[in-house]
Order: sequence, then structure tokens, then C-alpha cells
Amino acid sequence: MRRLPSLNGLRAFEAVTRHLNFRLAAEELGVTQGAVAQQIRALEAELGTKLFERRPRTLVPTEAGHSYAPNIRRAFEMMQEATEALRPQGKQITISVTPTFASKWLIPRLPDLTDAHPDIDLRIVATDRIADFQTDGVDLAVRLGRPPFGADLNADLLFRQVVVAVGSPLLIEKLGRPEESDNLSRYPLLHDSHNLWPRFLESIGPAGASLGKRNIRFNQTALAIDAAIAGQGLALASSLFVQDNLTSGRLIRLFGEGLRLGLDFYVVAPCRPRHAQSVKKVTEWLSRVSRTMGQSGSNTSLRRDSSATRVPASSRSMRRL
Repeated sequence: MRRLPSLNGLRAFEAVTRHLNFRLAAEELGVTQGAVAQQIRALEAELGTKLFERRPRTLVPTEAGHSYAPNIRRAFEMMQEATEALRPQGKQITISVTPTFASKWLIPRLPDLTDAHPDIDLRIVATDRIADFQTDGVDLAVRLGRPPFGADLNADLLFRQVVVAVGSPLLIEKLGRPEESDNLSRYPLLHDSHNLWPRFLESIGPAGASLGKRNIRFNQTALAIDAAIAGQGLALASSLFVQDNLTSGRLIRLFGEGLRLGLDFYVVAPCRPRHAQSVKKVTEWLSRVSRTMGQSGSNTSLRRDSSATRVPASSRSMRRL
């Protein structure tokens, strides 16, 4: 068998082809940028061909580098798969969700999941940062997105997203229904990072023409929902996140209209997950709960916002929620 190139050199090459940046590849591999550059130069010398064109702000694979990359990437995937096959099936699964999804939907339902699958150790990562299945150790993600998601990902629709306006019944009793007369101008509006109030108010027509000047802004939808429950104003949120509070009477849905933005909740996982059986069990549990809830918000009265931005997720990451 002919001598193969250095494994470290090939690992560096595979990482650089994804990032097209020595620094980012070095961060992923846990080495210095200089070490990555040196490994690439040594690999090129060993192969007797140039793999990248060095540009001022980026790297561009040569024709040889472009054709070499898919086979090397697949070779590393095969080694990983073969190694995982020798190990006992992992019982831990890492689920990436946003803080709002975690606090307003997943955590209240965790007892059902752990009762259904007591053999699985769950690790919940609640972050607004876009998850990367290859580098973050994430097995499964729930994100807001729109197909297509990439050939290397499985994506199953979990819930249709409908944005609704909600408020505390005590606040509504005090200030009057915001749909009536000019009552809406008396209400503070609770904003999150998505800033959907202008779209929503435009969708409801004349009722949204006259507004007060009181606005409170939060960086998380969950905080806006909590403020609405506390009677501090009106909030906009996915019906999925306020359904429990609507059922309990802590919040009241207003205006009778829901806003569709063209983005829905999907459960996403790599086509070849590290812990296939655990991922399958959790995905099936999520789908079962979704069916039980009847696709929350999908059958309600809707207004579609044609101006909403629709950004497909890449094959390696999912859109923030």
C-alpha cells in the first residue's frame, strides 16, 4: 500500500476547505494559525500540487483542491462512523434550542420526555447563537426556518408559526379592550429583538393607526411574555409560546388575528447523527407532542405578511429564533 499523506495535514485541509480561512480552521482544530498554514504547505509539497490560491482576504481552492475535498471529507466521515459503530450506543443527546423555546415550551414538557425515555441523558443548550452540528457537539436542534435546509440534514416540520398579540386580563380590564375605540394608544407595547409590532399593526389596519409613545424593549421574547403576564403591556409572540398561559387565563389573545411570517418551527438533525437511536426517539417524541397539540396556531385566523424576510438555513446551521 502506498504511503498516505499526513493525517494532520489532511485534517487541516478538510477544515480549511470548509472555512476558507486559516484562523477559523485553527480555532476548530485547537492549534495555531501558523500550524495550519504549515500543514497545508507540507501537504501541497507531499502531493506535488497546489491546493489553494492565497487571496488578500480569503482562500480559493484550486481545481485540484476542489476535486480532492469531497473525497477527503467523506473519508473522515467514514472513519468517524466506523469508530462510533465500535462504541456502545450513546445515551446522551444534546438538543439546541433558543432560550424562549426552552423556557416557554420545552422545560414544562421535559417530565413527559424523561418519563418516556428514562435511558436518555439530556443536555439542553439554550442559546440564540446559531448551532453548528459539526463543531458544537449538537445532535438535534429546534429552530425557526424554511426549506430547503441542505442535503446533509433531516428537517421535520414541528409547528406552524403564528404570531399573536397577548395581554394580561387585569390590564385589559383596567384600560379597555385595545381593539375598541382608541384604547390601543393607552397600552405600552412590549418589543423583543424581532421588532414585529410595526408589521402586526399594519396588518390589523385602522386599529393600529394611533399609538402611544410607551415602548419597552427586551432582547428575548420570553421576557416580553413575562412582562405581559405581569400586566406591563401588550406582547407579540408565537402562539406556541403562549398557549399554556392562554389556556390558564393568565393571558388573553387580542385582535383575533394571527400573523404568518413564512417561517415555521422545524426539528433538524444530521442525516448521519452520532447517536442515531437517541435522536430518533427524541424526534419521535417531539412529533407526537406536536400532533397532540394539533399544530398549535395552524388552524387559527391568519394574516400573511408578504414583506417578511425569508432566509433559508444553510446545510450546517439553523436560523435563530
